[in-house]
Amino acid sequence: MRFKQLIPGLGALTLIASHSSLGWSASPFIPPSVPLAVRTPYLSAWLPQGAGTALNDAWPTFWTGSTLGWAGYIAVDGQAYTFLGDPGGVDGTEKALQKSLQFTATQSVFVLTAGTIDLTVTFLSPVEPDDLVKQSLPFSYLALSAVSNDGKAHSVQLYTDISAEWVSGDDSLTVNWTISVGDILVHQVQLEDQSLFTEASDHIQHGSAYYATEWSANTTYQIGQDVIVRQQFVSSRILRNTQDTAYRAVSDDWPVFAFAHDLGIVTGATTPIVIAVGHARDPAIEYIIAGGALQNRSLYFWSQFSSVGSAISSFLTDYTAALARAQAFDSKVQSDASKISTEYAAIVALSIRQTFGAIEITISSGSNKQWNTSDVMVFMKEISSDGNVNTVDVIFPAWPAFLYANPTLGKYLLLPLFEYQATGQYPNKWSIHDMGASYPKALGHNDGNDEPMPLEESGNMLIMTLSYIQKTQDFSLISRYTGLLDQWTQFLVAEALIPANQISTDDFAGSLANQTNLAIKGIIGIRAMAEIASLLGDDTKNKNYTSIAASYVQQWQPLALSKDGTHLTLSYGNDRSWGLAYNLFADRLLGTNLFPQSIYDIEAAWYATVADSFGVPLDTRHTYTKSDWQMFTAATLATTSATLRDALISGVHNYASAALESNSEPLGDWYETLNGDVEGFRARPVVGGHLALLVLS
Repeated sequence: MRFKQLIPGLGALTLIASHSSLGWSASPFIPPSVPLAVRTPYLSAWLPQGAGTALNDAWPTFWTGSTLGWAGYIAVDGQAYTFLGDPGGVDGTEKALQKSLQFTATQSVFVLTAGTIDLTVTFLSPVEPDDLVKQSLPFSYLALSAVSNDGKAHSVQLYTDISAEWVSGDDSLTVNWTISVGDILVHQVQLEDQSLFTEASDHIQHGSAYYATEWSANTTYQIGQDVIVRQQFVSSRILRNTQDTAYRAVSDDWPVFAFAHDLGIVTGATTPIVIAVGHARDPAIEYIIAGGALQNRSLYFWSQFSSVGSAISSFLTDYTAALARAQAFDSKVQSDASKISTEYAAIVALSIRQTFGAIEITISSGSNKQWNTSDVMVFMKEISSDGNVNTVDVIFPAWPAFLYANPTLGKYLLLPLFEYQATGQYPNKWSIHDMGASYPKALGHNDGNDEPMPLEESGNMLIMTLSYIQKTQDFSLISRYTGLLDQWTQFLVAEALIPANQISTDDFAGSLANQTNLAIKGIIGIRAMAEIASLLGDDTKNKNYTSIAASYVQQWQPLALSKDGTHLTLSYGNDRSWGLAYNLFADRLLGTNLFPQSIYDIEAAWYATVADSFGVPLDTRHTYTKSDWQMFTAATLATTSATLRDALISGVHNYASAALESNSEPLGDWYETLNGDVEGFRARPVVGGHLALLVLS
């Protein structure tokens, strides 16, 4: 089997070269951007990498690339070293030297040397898929631990701050702030003039940013201008326990919110200093219900806490247990993914926080202000592309991550779509594309003018619904929404075999008639409804839809295959065209076995001849590809060709680990197969599709 230009070791070779020039190591590789605090669409802090950037060589950024001021100093025997961010204007500092970076599914850990002290900086963004309260907490951990590297005792103090950039995408807006002093020290900063459910450059314009730590006699705080507060620590190694009360614009003398911790005399490793950073708001989502009424929905954690302060206190004091849970989760992910390959395990580890960082778990409350914890809905932002709410063809590629971690979260992602369409307000006979044009407003599309992907979304909803039931044996979705599911199936019966000119999920590639891959999805959707009907005891409907799907497969094959039988075409009749038939993944996932093994054999042989250094192009119209669809294809063909499976994995690994100067954004799923350059997307939850092999295995 020949693999055109595919170089499985490219990522590793690039990594070694990068390390030798940088002076620090990375495990498992240098990603395009390192996740630091990644928990929600609005708590999303990253360290851009490109060819490799130390923790103290750049400012952390929001997923859009805008700066999030986050600074850190360590003082060792009176000498201050920068370890976090790229602050200037402060006298008497040096830079700590980074020794290593390691990331797992939940953590990014940096080790830096500051003179005679080694400092471990741990960024932990918990992934708690089985605990709705903990997963809905919009906070992340920063933990700092020091140890002497020469065996001698040294005086050590630590300093960190965040800027007001964490509360808005517009630095000209005025902010105000408070500091709460007690068992927990809590900085709170927010816009002076807030706007519900409104964004500025993808930052929410409502709620507050929080920076908090447990109080001790060795902890001090200060709020003020960035260079003044930082210089205070560098010169004195202690803060003044004061706050500047001249509320002002984010960029007006850059107010920062700081803590200093005196570790005293350090020899052995210290107990970690733990800090929480986050952004919380209430309400979180505006959702349309029956009759066009609008419902305000809150993050789930509010059902267990009376205030943000109590939530933060619980979060901070839970750190040791949270770390243990995170390590257990990391270990499971690593073990499961490593059974496929070490390259695959690395890709999966980089993908999980990004996927979960796009969702928010919500509940409603009644007129009596009592929380309705039986009314759970999960909302997902289509980060970096359209910003839509619960886009069906974004949930679909992310779906494997939820099937793997906790399928019930997938059910809660589908519920807003089902509930809205069940009210009858959406006028089209096919499935809706999304729940709202702009997150966090889930206002539906009563005019029916959502982005038209009728075959795509109808097939997606049926496939995801059945796969959820197969994983959980929970029939609630199909019992309640049988009418909708059948309505979408009837649309597929009418339209799936010969798809009209339309766009698919790969809308950036343009519309096309007679799409071979789109027909696959529609046919599998029909077969999924046959299985659903069987589960509901409707044998007549089961037999009808089973027969139709089988008939369509037989009719589809001569339409879809090139005349020489070497490959599936991109569109019927265009023998020179081909594309990734990633929708066959659903046939494997559901176990429907609709398509004959000969189709899988043909595709596996064909892809081996058209692969480039960073994978297989999406189709013949361009040289770019999608990492999620490559992983769907790898999972689909794994039992047909382990060699092809590994080659597809290597293509994505080569791209993710290439350490290119041009790639410094949170992992993009759309990129060039020739050189690994990102095409346009970043930080999208569709990288949950990288877990496709775990779901099938």
